[in-house]
Order: sequence, then structure tokens, then C-alpha cells
Amino acid sequence: MTDTLQLIASNLPFILKGSLVTLRLVFSALGLGFILGLFLAVGQVYAPKPFPRIISLYVWFFRGIPNLVLLFLFYFGLFPLLGLDFTPLMIAIIAFGLRSSAYQSQIFRGCIRSLGSGQMMAARSLGMTNIQAIKSIILPQALRIAIPGWSNEYPILLTDSAVSYAIGVMEILTRGSLTVSRTYQPMPIYLTCAVIFILLNYGGMKILHHVENRVRIPGFGNTEM
Repeated sequence: MTDTLQLIASNLPFILKGSLVTLRLVFSALGLGFILGLFLAVGQVYAPKPFPRIISLYVWFFRGIPNLVLLFLFYFGLFPLLGLDFTPLMIAIIAFGLRSSAYQSQIFRGCIRSLGSGQMMAARSLGMTNIQAIKSIILPQALRIAIPGWSNEYPILLTDSAVSYAIGVMEILTRGSLTVSRTYQPMPIYLTCAVIFILLNYGGMKILHHVENRVRIPGFGNTEM
């Protein structure tokens, strides 16, 4: 038992450095997915034809491909074909961000539609353009409603980030695997990686739940956690 604890303690700093890479990957992909997903959602609801159909095709494509396959397509195919010399981390951020945008767009789209068409009509009757109404009336409400569903993207991206080891991203699992190859002690090392993932998941969700409570629309939905 003492030897196991010493093994974990001696290798923990190396593995913990991977948590910083994991968090950078997760939050960067989450931010990219948020920006793209918001535009995609607005386009699906308000853009003229054929844009909603094109956006639906985009969503169908990125939701239908496993993360690992998408990483390989980008790392071995698209980026070399375009002559782009991106780091594995940047490629993983882009791949996960695009895939996350497909899921986030559907969360935002559902929240926008839940507001109904009356608010847009009321804004137009006050002399607002569609863009002004979307920016000032629709999105502030829809984003607040979307937080419970949107927050689920964090643990999904966090767990999915582990597959980025396949293209050499030095995240938690990659560093854990390198440690195992050096120590030949897989169980304590992988259990340590699992605990780190659990702590990151728990901490991130607590923060998001706090944000959800702060921005909740009074009288909309369940008021209890």
C-alpha cells in the first residue's frame, strides 16, 4: 500500500500537468461550439431557405461521426491536405468544437422556439429589425433558458477529450499511459486519472449550477435544483 501511494505521489505532478491541457481543450472547444452553435441555431430558426437545410446537413454530419474518427479525419486528412501545420491540441480543439457546435445549436434552437413567435412580432411592431429583435429580445432570454441543457456539454467534452490521446495531445490519459509504460503499474495510475476526471467534472458542474441559479428567469420552469 505504501509503495502504491509513493508511486502515485511521485507521478502525480506529471499527470496533473495534463489536466491543464485537458481544461484548455475542453473550454476552447466549448467556446468555439458556443459561438458557432448560436449562429447555427439562429440560422435554423430565422434564416431564409435554403440555409436551414444546409445547417441541418451540417448538424447531421458532425453528430453522426464518432469523435475518434473525426480526429483522424482532421489530423491525417483535412489539415495535411490543406497544408495546415497545426498542433495536435489545436486540431482536437477544432474537431471537438465543430462537433459540439452541432449539439449546442440544437439546444439553442429549442430554447429559441420555446419563446414562441409572439415576442418577435411584438419587437417588430415596435420598429425593431429582425437582427435587433434577436439580439436584444430573443437571445437574452433563450441563453438563460438554455443553461441547464447547455451545461451538459461540459462533462461530455471532458470525457470525450480523453480520445485525443490518439493523435498525441498531452492530456491526462496520454500522460497516464506514458507513466504506465514506464512504471508497469496500470491500475493505480489509471485510477488516479479517473479521480482527476471525476474532480474536474464535479468542480465544473458546481460552477455551472451556480451560474444557472444566478441567471434563472423567475417563474420559468422548476425553481429547485
